[in-house]
Amino acid sequence: MSGRVVVVGGGVIGLSVAYHLAEAGVGTVLLERGTLGSGASRATADVLRAYFAGDPVSSALAVRSLDAYRDFATRPGARLPMRQVGYLVLFTDADQVAAFEADLPAQRAVGVDVELIDARRARRLNPLIGGDLPLLAAAWSPQAYVSDTAAIVDGYAQGARMAGVRIRTGCPALAVHDGRVETPGGTITADAVVCAAGAWSAPLARSAGVDLPLPEPVTQELLVTDPLEALPELPITLDAASRLLVRLRGDRLLIGMGYPDNDRAAWRAGVAAQLAVTYPSLSGVRLHTAVTGARDASPDRTAFIGHRPGPPAFLYAAGFSGHGLCNAPAAGELVRDLYLGREPWLDTATLAVTREGVG
Repeated sequence: MSGRVVVVGGGVIGLSVAYHLAEAGVGTVLLERGTLGSGASRATADVLRAYFAGDPVSSALAVRSLDAYRDFATRPGARLPMRQVGYLVLFTDADQVAAFEADLPAQRAVGVDVELIDARRARRLNPLIGGDLPLLAAAWSPQAYVSDTAAIVDGYAQGARMAGVRIRTGCPALAVHDGRVETPGGTITADAVVCAAGAWSAPLARSAGVDLPLPEPVTQELLVTDPLEALPELPITLDAASRLLVRLRGDRLLIGMGYPDNDRAAWRAGVAAQLAVTYPSLSGVRLHTAVTGARDASPDRTAFIGHRPGPPAFLYAAGFSGHGLCNAPAAGELVRDLYLGREPWLDTATLAVTREGVG
């Protein structure tokens, strides 16, 4: 079997890459080891936001991606729910405020709408914040939405198929050698291979001679509360110190706080304890697992996007560290442009594996 480009990975990143390549007239085959969206794309909070503190590169990807999501009904042609709720980051330490202020010019330069607000306004935006929490200030960005990851995956998959992408699920890529992708069903040859395999990216890239400095995959777990009465409208809210993230999900709260270690019971107890500190009215509420999934996290939490020129070429889009949903449309555009030799809209040296501090 042969094709111009083989994309490995059927999550939101790989599907975006395949869609953008096929839309540009490139013959594309996509391989997915399981079902579409069954990796990191299965364990998201369904959040689309623009502001990534201390990471203006990820913010630039997210701002461009938000524009694409707003146009999703046109390209790729699927209705996409987007409920604007805003994003609030709570600062309880003066160093957090100073870091925000130092980062602010770079964030605004890439199009992020974000400002520093006082504790009183933050509590108006999220009235669940405890009165005893030593809240100094908060970052507020209205550019944040609750969406539907499954709808994004399905929309890109339908758009990709209509553009001519051949999608093969249940077909893991075992290795890549000189444009040949080894699968359990045989070898697929291509002019280029794109590695967008999420948590399985590092060994696959290594077989192609590219070192993606990704640590061992981590398991993301999101929790959900029992139904709660009379919940107010809330922004997506992150406590900067503990990394406790909450958002409304119907009559419940969806909750994340970093990555569980081997002692999941202890991690869940820690989440419950922090929830009671930040939001005392929720003390004692029962928590349940909402979703889990394997996630690829880069050392500096910024994605790797780049290429080794061919023929055959090898391209990669991995290490999104939970930002993949927010970055997917822009990532697909960058991989397409790298393959076609176009001038990309962003300097991809800031995303390459050779960038400073990650080798």
